[in-house]
Amino acid sequence: MPSALVLNATFEPLSVVATRRAAVLVLDDKADLVESDGSLLRSASLALPSPLVIRLRYMVKVPYRRGTSVSRRGVFARDDFRCQYCGAPADSIDHVVPRSRGGAHEWENVAAACRPCNLHKRDRTPAEAGMRLVRPCRAPRTSSWVVVSVSRVPEAWKPYLAPAS
Repeated sequence: MPSALVLNATFEPLSVVATRRAAVLVLDDKADLVESDGSLLRSASLALPSPLVIRLRYMVKVPYRRGTSVSRRGVFARDDFRCQYCGAPADSIDHVVPRSRGGAHEWENVAAACRPCNLHKRDRTPAEAGMRLVRPCRAPRTSSWVVVSVSRVPEAWKPYLAPAS
């Protein structure tokens, strides 16, 4: 399903919504069209450019820094779809400190792994299994929630997602 990036009145990225929802916000005069993909959404009485990026006309207060929840797709994206033990293509998720040993299901304890490495490690820590992580597990950057929301970030979104300098 096509998606649109929603920006706050200050051009800060807020969320990703379906294109149809973005069109409704524009039609209700709650948002302005910033970028279009060039196609049209048509009804019996009007044609509206299909939104890629919209900006809300009012300020939405965001009281917290958005965190990205742990998901399979997110872990694979963070680890470049590579096993964090051997570098092979990853097909499973591994808890560095096993859940059976009190390890939490959080970004700092989850790594992408290939099946052979995951089976070799089992319910042991990497040190006990004689394995080493290629790179430490970390929570993704603040704007990574967008990457988790869509499979591919459109080029038109990138200027709005770039960190403020």
